[in-house]
Amino acid sequence: MGAAGSSILGADGEWGETSLGDMPESCVAAVLLYLDPPEICQVARLNRAFRGAASADCVWAAKLPANYRYLAALAAAADDEGRGDGDANGKRFSLAARKKEIYARLCRSTLFDAGTKEFWILKDKGGLCISISSKAMTITGIDDRRYWSHLATEESRFHSVAYLQQIWWLEVDGELEFCFPAGAYSLFFHLHLGRPYRRMGRRLCGTEHVHGWDVTPTRFQLTTSDEQQATSEYYLHLHEQGGWKLYHVGDFVVSDSDEPIKLKFSMMQIDCTHTKGGLCVDSVFIYPKGYKPEKASIVDT
Repeated sequence: MGAAGSSILGADGEWGETSLGDMPESCVAAVLLYLDPPEICQVARLNRAFRGAASADCVWAAKLPANYRYLAALAAAADDEGRGDGDANGKRFSLAARKKEIYARLCRSTLFDAGTKEFWILKDKGGLCISISSKAMTITGIDDRRYWSHLATEESRFHSVAYLQQIWWLEVDGELEFCFPAGAYSLFFHLHLGRPYRRMGRRLCGTEHVHGWDVTPTRFQLTTSDEQQATSEYYLHLHEQGGWKLYHVGDFVVSDSDEPIKLKFSMMQIDCTHTKGGLCVDSVFIYPKGYKPEKASIVDT
């Protein structure tokens, strides 16, 4: 049946015309359940029936994460504390909003833990993503300006990265307790060898401090409160070219969307026979397993 319509026999015996616009919204909604959110928004332009069905709570409830109420409460709290931006019209987010509005709000980032962590869901599939700033991690020697400094940069979601000039003992530890929607996730460290900066509009990279990464591999570890573990090792100098890298630490699985899981993660290079330096530590990213951010450079074992 085409969108323009087809002929059917009317009650008076005359052939009439019908179209997609004559479909009940409930039938249209049942079809939209099989589409991804961007596709739902596209077909909403077809006619009034599709536009109405594309805003139905039953459609968007199926697209939201299983624990969307937990995520929405965090988003509402962030908006109330002034760390959210409301909607496009400046309207504050409410837990009583329509499911479509809740989905749209969760697609925008929400800061939590004093602005050192953030989460958002993917627009196409609704998968949960989390980013954890270097400022939320425990870094050996971070307060000693001989070793570390904080660099302001637009290349970080948090507008600041920790830059290592030189150190003997490198150890970065972090943790997160969060209610993840059930599923499999991957954890990455976001690192950059060299010091990125801009001069006259051009992006440059200072490599004067880069050394020591070719002697011993850097070890990355991940453990969870339900005893999942992962370990990986990389020689960072092998991935020096090309800017920021996502170093895959490991994967973990969440089985209960309503039960918080505690993650502990770390990176270490503690061979004290040599110094190492010239490293930017931006953040840790957690993505649904198998997801690859656009333009991201992933390093895996």
